[in-house]
Amino acid sequence: MKKKISRYITVVFKLASLLILSGWVRTASAQTNAGKQGYSGYLFVYFTGNDRAEESIHFATSTDGYRFAALNNNKAIFSSVAISETGGVRDPHILRGNDGKTFYMVATDMVSANGWNSNRGMVLLKSEDLIHWSSKAINIQQKYPNQDSLLRVWAPQTIFDPVQQKYMVYWSMKYGAGPDRIYYAYANAAFTDLTTEPKVLFSLPDQKSSIDADIIFHDGIYHLFFKTEGNGNGIKQAVSAQLTGVYSLEDRYLQQTDLPVEGSGVFSLINGSGFILMYDMYTSGRYQFTFSKELEHFKAVDQDVSMNFNPRHGTVMPITEKELQRLLKNWKKLNVN
Repeated sequence: MKKKISRYITVVFKLASLLILSGWVRTASAQTNAGKQGYSGYLFVYFTGNDRAEESIHFATSTDGYRFAALNNNKAIFSSVAISETGGVRDPHILRGNDGKTFYMVATDMVSANGWNSNRGMVLLKSEDLIHWSSKAINIQQKYPNQDSLLRVWAPQTIFDPVQQKYMVYWSMKYGAGPDRIYYAYANAAFTDLTTEPKVLFSLPDQKSSIDADIIFHDGIYHLFFKTEGNGNGIKQAVSAQLTGVYSLEDRYLQQTDLPVEGSGVFSLINGSGFILMYDMYTSGRYQFTFSKELEHFKAVDQDVSMNFNPRHGTVMPITEKELQRLLKNWKKLNVN
């Protein structure tokens, strides 16, 4: 306990003043006290593989956060061709808006058959009901100057910035022979474009690559989980008192497997018992869930997890009973194996 207090006391003190100035309460409670928001289930968004038809957005639901069943017969919920420049989308991330009723989704605009250094952008999506979505493809290389050496734009995610009162999109980019780094920019109110130039959010001290960032706020701290791409292929985390950093690296791997992993995603359980850190075991066709009470020590819970589909890099969001029933009505659920 003394170690944990010493570790966080400085960043908590710094954040307290920011919270008072911003008058922010909802975002923290929505992420760490989901049960108090009246949630009764979970929505899992994911893609399924590297074939063009599999590079699309899929939905699955659960009532306990461990047993998930695919919707729409595990088929895409809409056409990737209709929403992207490349014809494929990967790595979908979903977020409930700060108003509690608007939903934001982002995904990598990419067809892997064109090569891992072939994509230059992302897709922004927005919905009021989880059924009907508007979308806009953003090409980073075309939008911003001095992007000639940009090779790839991967795994975007969204979070509400309580200080700026805007939605922040963050993702990894690689330029030339340099490492992948985590960047961020702010979206406009309509969630159809980025309004600021990308800035580095996180970069490893050893200048190795970091991708697949996922941020969750808990107990006054922003926890940034990421993959050490090409230098261990595991999940680590960095922490900060402020959303835009500086982030302090906790230099240890968190995955509970010896196999390569990517696509970390963290969500709070609606019963308040703790958190699930999940990740894509991409070389073995498996997904692993781990449980933690405090986002520090994780234990594999493979025996409790079941899915009647094989997901790739996705995210989970708590949903209400009304939202769950709307999803089930619109896309028939398959039985869990």
